[in-house]
Parts: sequence; C-alpha cells; structure tokens
Amino acid sequence: MTTFAELGLSDKLQSAVISAGYSKPTPIQVEAIPSVIQGLDILGLAQTGTGKTASFALPMIMRLEIGRARARMPRSLILAPTRELATQVEQAFEKYCTNHKLNIALLIGGVSFEEQYKKLDKGVDVLIATPGRLIDHFQRGKLLLNGVEILVIDEADRMLDMGFIPFIDKICRLLPPRRQTLFFSATMPPEIKFLIDQFLNNPVRIEVSRPATAANTITQTFRLCEESSDWAKRGVLRQIIRDKKVKNAIVFCNRKRDVVILHKSLLKHGFNAGSLHGDMDQTSRTATLDKFRKGEVAILAASDVAARGLDIPQVSHVFNFDVPWAADDYIHRIGRTGRAGRTGFAETLVTAGELHLIEQIERITGHSVTWDGVAPKKQGVQYLSKRKCNRGRAKQSDRVSCRSDGRYGLEYCYKNHSAGRMVESNQWSQAVKNDKNSSSFKASKSSSLKHTHENVSQYYSKNYFTKDSTPDFLLRPIRRA
Repeated sequence: MTTFAELGLSDKLQSAVISAGYSKPTPIQVEAIPSVIQGLDILGLAQTGTGKTASFALPMIMRLEIGRARARMPRSLILAPTRELATQVEQAFEKYCTNHKLNIALLIGGVSFEEQYKKLDKGVDVLIATPGRLIDHFQRGKLLLNGVEILVIDEADRMLDMGFIPFIDKICRLLPPRRQTLFFSATMPPEIKFLIDQFLNNPVRIEVSRPATAANTITQTFRLCEESSDWAKRGVLRQIIRDKKVKNAIVFCNRKRDVVILHKSLLKHGFNAGSLHGDMDQTSRTATLDKFRKGEVAILAASDVAARGLDIPQVSHVFNFDVPWAADDYIHRIGRTGRAGRTGFAETLVTAGELHLIEQIERITGHSVTWDGVAPKKQGVQYLSKRKCNRGRAKQSDRVSCRSDGRYGLEYCYKNHSAGRMVESNQWSQAVKNDKNSSSFKASKSSSLKHTHENVSQYYSKNYFTKDSTPDFLLRPIRRA
C-alpha cells in the first residue's frame, strides 16, 4: 500500500494530511503528486469525489513553500467553474496549509471588490477564482498575471457547459508561456481537447476511472410517472421521501424556476427544505449549504449549479425531479451521494415525454436502467413515447442536446425529431437525407466547430423552412438552470 511519505511529501504536509483525517492516498493522488512535484504538466481525467483537489493542492503547497509573493502578482492560479467549488478549494488549501505560511485569496462573485483588492495588495501565493471575476479584476488593472508559475484548471468540462471556454483561452494567453499547467476534467469533448493541445506541454495523462461513470456504491432506480404534470410529480416525490424515510437528500431540477416552486411545495407540506440555484446571492447560497451540511436542512432543492464539485459527504439520497438534458449531468448529479465508499441511493422521476433521454443515460453508463414499479415498453433499444404527434412545436423538454456543450449534433436533430415528436419531422428527415452530402451543406459546416446549433439552424431554416414554420428547437437553444 502506497503512503503519503512514499509520494515525496514533506513531513509538514504529511502532518497536515493526518490532521485532516486522511491515512492513505487515493489512486489519482498516487499518480499525480510525484509528477506535480517534478514540475510536469498534468492531464487528469477523474470524477469529483476521487480526491483530485488534494492531488494538486499538496504538491503545490510544497513547491510554493520556497519564494515570496509580490503585490497583485499571484504565484499560482486555480480556476473553478462555480463559486461553491472555488470556496471548497480554498477551504482545502487552508486545511493543508496549517504548517505553512502561504497567502491564499478567493476571487468570486457576490463578494465586495474592495475586500478582494486588499488581499491582492498583500501578495498572494495561491489565487483561487472563477473566470468571470478574475477577468473583471484584470480589466480594472488590479491584477497582473505575468508572475504565475502554476495554473490549475479544475472541472474543465463544466467550464465548457457554462460558456467559460473563451475566458479560459484569454486567461491562458495572459500567463507566462513557461509555467506548469494542471488540467482536470471528467470528460473529453473536442473543445476541451483543443485547449489541451494549445496550452499543455507534453502532459502526463492520468485516468483513474472511465470518464462519466457512477460509483458502484450508488443504487440507481428510475420511476415512471403516470401523469406528466409537475404538480403530480411533486406528489410522487413527497410520497417517495415519506415511504423511504429519507433523512437527507438533494433534489435536482432542470430549471431554476422549478427549484423555487418545488422548494415552496416541500415547505408547504411540512418538509424541512432549502433551495440552491444560480439566481441566489453568495451569502444566501453559503448559508443554505452550511445549514444542509449541519443537518438543519434535510431536503435541498437544487439546479445544476450544485451538481458538480460540492463536497457534502453525508448525502444519503439524490432525486432527479427532471431527467437531465445531458447524460453527463446525470452522472454528476448522482455523484453527490455514495461518496468516499459510502452507500448512496439515486432515484429519477421520468415522464413519458422524457423516455428518449433514458437511452442517453443507458449509453453513457453502459447498462440498462432499473425501474422501480411499472417499466415502460421498449421496441428494440428505444422506449415508446405515449405523446401524440399532433403538435406543431416541440415542448421545452424536447429541446435537448445529446452533447454536454449545449450544441445540437446534426444526427440528434433529425433522428430524435423525426421519431414522432414534431409534425415537421418528415420534411426535416428528407431534407437531411437529400442534402447532408451536398456542397452547400458542407460549406455551411466548414468552421472548426462542426455541426453547431447555429450552422445547422441557419442552413435548414434558410433552405427548408419559412419564418413561421422553422422548428422551435432550432430557434431557441437550451438555457440550463
């Protein structure tokens, strides 16, 4: 068995790790820590809950021990997609730095600029930030990035989902070319691979488990709801919570407005509930999370802002009030339970109109889902939807993407919307069948990012649909909660 001492950590760091309650390193720590100490670039493919924060934090502390920070010139930079994840990284560094004198600063939204200016003026060894707030400080002239020795990009695929990739590209170009880069992502879509090729120098690739897989400590079940209304689904959810005597759970919704409605409904029916979504200010979000960790709130209704990175180890149940639009989001939602070897339970409520999304989940998990109660009928590998094909526009739940970056792949567009979900499906199918090899279509997808929502919609709207008949899913791309 490998120990922290064998990984090359100093005695002071080993003492801090033991004080934090850890006795042996995780697989990603075993592989990453020695390489980071040597100054090599790292490409880490790992899920949340694998110990990856310590895999870069511990060796960074050891390397930054020598040297001194200057005002407004951080020595290292860690980028995180959300305020909550950035705050957790800061807490991890403070925990491991008990025997070191390193200045740590956190730059996130919802906090006064003046307080952050004061920290930057003192000199920062470890700067942890969300991309938007970091760019704000740089544009105000309060921050210089030409002294960064180590760059960490955490949850890169989540950055992609949230539209931060242009910010990441800009930030990387502001940093010194000679630096160490540590890059972590759960999945590897093409846009992420492009960043890696651009900004990493012969990275050591570390993959501790197959990307986008759920821990085997999680029992996953799906429940088919007879009625598709949100009112009926809320009743089903309340009954499940009562029947299973759930003491502690996170309930995920696809939309922020549904989080608010579900929270009010749970309170009205006597549940001890809280809510967490992107429209809340930082003070409210932090207070809600603290109450949930302490057990003062038992049921947390949340949007996907809480799906990744949050380290709340005692979550026993996760419920998906809606089937997530992207299968990757399903993995990261249920990953809030069953952490660190504990047993966890995840249950997803499914309406007839969401059955086509189950096929995506089965593909990414590699096995058929388990139904709690009545299972829907299947024809081959496809679930049969009960929805009638008599509507001119698709419902919001049908405007989904099979890719985590929010773009519509061409095959998805015509296959899924010719499966009895839109009146225009025959016209759409025939258009694609006739013209997907034509020179005009090839020209429409000649950009570096092929098959984007914009390319497909512009081409087919122009050539096959009038302004009034263009399918709704082409006119309005997804907005995630």
